[in-house]
Amino acid sequence: MENYIDGFVLPIPRTYLHEYKNVAEKIAEIWKEYGALAYFEYVGEDLKLEGVRSFVEVVDLKESEVIVFGWVVFPSKAIRERANKQVPTDSRMTELVAPLINPKKLIFDAERMVYGGFQPLIQSNTNESE
Repeated sequence: MENYIDGFVLPIPRTYLHEYKNVAEKIAEIWKEYGALAYFEYVGEDLKLEGVRSFVEVVDLKESEVIVFGWVVFPSKAIRERANKQVPTDSRMTELVAPLINPKKLIFDAERMVYGGFQPLIQSNTNESE
């Protein structure tokens, strides 16, 4: 059985990054309860490479925002699909996400998020036994 990942990129207002991080840490634990092996989120720092389209362009990043790039690792696509059905209906998710999508203080704009599920093509890890 090969791992399967969900990947995502989204803009977050810089002023709310700490608040978003606190919520994301709790959300990560919920995903793991439903079968995720690991959950990662990173804040963009070096986002432009001449000659290629950047995440900045894809999400139409504003000066007051940062890019968050994340992925969730699952042991299989079947477990990922089951988790994707269960997590949104978990009452804790509603409580955690509702403040982020409040129109008066929009922290998370799902319409500007880029998302997808990915199967392995190559996997090259550092040999930890050396």
